[in-house]
Amino acid sequence: MKLIKPALIILAANLTACADKEVAPISVTQIPQPVVAADCVFPNQSVAPGWVCDEPVPGLEIQSVGISEKSYAGQAYMKDMAKAAALGHLAEQFKVKVAKMVKQYIATTGMGTSETVDAAASSTIKTITSNTMSGARVYKTRVGPEGRMYLLVGLDSEKTKTLVENAVKTSMKNEKALWQEFKAQKSHDEMAAEIAAMEAE
Repeated sequence: MKLIKPALIILAANLTACADKEVAPISVTQIPQPVVAADCVFPNQSVAPGWVCDEPVPGLEIQSVGISEKSYAGQAYMKDMAKAAALGHLAEQFKVKVAKMVKQYIATTGMGTSETVDAAASSTIKTITSNTMSGARVYKTRVGPEGRMYLLVGLDSEKTKTLVENAVKTSMKNEKALWQEFKAQKSHDEMAAEIAAMEAE
């Protein structure tokens, strides 16, 4: 019992000494936060608007981004170069969409062979050039931190439908014999309108 009493006193003194010390609370800033990677970045890794990385913009059926390098010729020159690049890309995307729409339409008619279907699609996309994209408009521009000009061009659904219809009609005028096979009971104008109304997958 004599040994237990001094041991209890020493233990109590140690506990009291520990209780006097303040424990610093951990602040939220000391806890490492997870790094969230941006979905879209400029070449220098700073955050960029989503459209720069081809994220869809509401209201646009087809869109494309053009980029122009920094130039001492000025902003207007850079904008013209970026727009030319964007329209070229847009025309290529438009050709793919139109070819799919023509093939889908002809497949639903049950007429023609695969060769004639491909020929009709090919004939239609041959009529499409960067000039066909005259209805495209510039929606956004941004100069990146590295000095490049980024420019977004696009077509809304109504303008896309009109351009598809015009491309199909031009193809029908240029390749009358080819399209005659698919004509059946419908006029070229009716077929062009139906193709333009289709949604390409």
